[in-house]
Amino acid sequence: MNLKYVFAAATLLLLSGQALAFHCPLDMRKIDQALAANPQLDAEQLAMVKQLRSEGEALHNAGQHQESVDTLGKALAILQIQ
Repeated sequence: MNLKYVFAAATLLLLSGQALAFHCPLDMRKIDQALAANPQLDAEQLAMVKQLRSEGEALHNAGQHQESVDTLGKALAILQIQ
């Protein structure tokens, strides 16, 4: 019976990583759409959003999905996107 719980926990862990992997591109797309609409940001904020967007994509490509989601979340917050 304990083996069932271990297997279930391992499966959930793997699936949660995949869910985050799919979340990153959605956040990047939201950021790209907001940037294309010329948001009302000062130069410093705009540079920060672009930097965070780039870092988030690099983290995603490196398989570090939680870090990517966190980084992209900072850019979304500056853009005031949910």
